[in-house]
Amino acid sequence: MVLISDQRKIGTFVLFLGIFFLFLGVFLLFDKTLLAMGNFLFIFGFSMLSGARRTLEFFGLAGERWMERWRTRGRGIVTFVLGICLVCYGWTMIGMGIELFGFLNLFGSFFPLAVHFFRTLPYVGTLLNLPVISTIVDKIAGKRPSTLV
Repeated sequence: MVLISDQRKIGTFVLFLGIFFLFLGVFLLFDKTLLAMGNFLFIFGFSMLSGARRTLEFFGLAGERWMERWRTRGRGIVTFVLGICLVCYGWTMIGMGIELFGFLNLFGSFFPLAVHFFRTLPYVGTLLNLPVISTIVDKIAGKRPSTLV
């Protein structure tokens, strides 16, 4: 049995709480306060889940190869932070669009891993393996039909 530390449990909860606030802010017609809270909770939960040092390395602010990370993730980092700033400033729709672009650039490589994880869950996996849904999810995750088994 894998033991998970309390910090990771709290980080996971805060991360999903941030995602919940983001969805709630979008559903309530781009409410600035909920979107800002969701952004800060998401970043705080991500940093608690991965640790402060690894978060700084992920965003290219620390580590030995920080310049290489800026070359590969610079566009995603800048647009993600710019989107958060625009949301906090009050331009919620434009900010969320820019932030979504940055999010997909930063975290897009995690989508195939997340899809694989969700396919191992009992009820969700059955739903994701249905023929039509499976094709759509594979396109979103970035899998090519030739690599599917």
